[in-house]
Amino acid sequence: MIINENDKVQENPVELEGAKDVTVKILIGAEEGSKDIIMRYFRIMPGGHSCLHSHNYEHLVTIERGKGVVMDDNRNERVVTTGHSLFIEPNEVHQFKNPFPEPFEFLCIIPNKEL
Repeated sequence: MIINENDKVQENPVELEGAKDVTVKILIGAEEGSKDIIMRYFRIMPGGHSCLHSHNYEHLVTIERGKGVVMDDNRNERVVTTGHSLFIEPNEVHQFKNPFPEPFEFLCIIPNKEL
């Protein structure tokens, strides 16, 4: 069994084109021996956003702190807040934004394999 202290996991900037003021921590992944899934923790600062993107795998998101906006495949925007969970289908275009004054933080769980 591997137990990480989330506060001690290195936080890195997301350096993808179109992302602004976003950081990520890999809480559990390949380094811990996980062969099938990766658990990531994202923080989007006020005024920040992820890139508008899609990928060929599903993923799960749960909002841990604050609130933000998620844009879906049809470019509809919805406010999500602490306690909300999302299922994002493979190839669904999506983006996370933070137009609010506090950091927006969420867990994102994805497959850890080539798809």
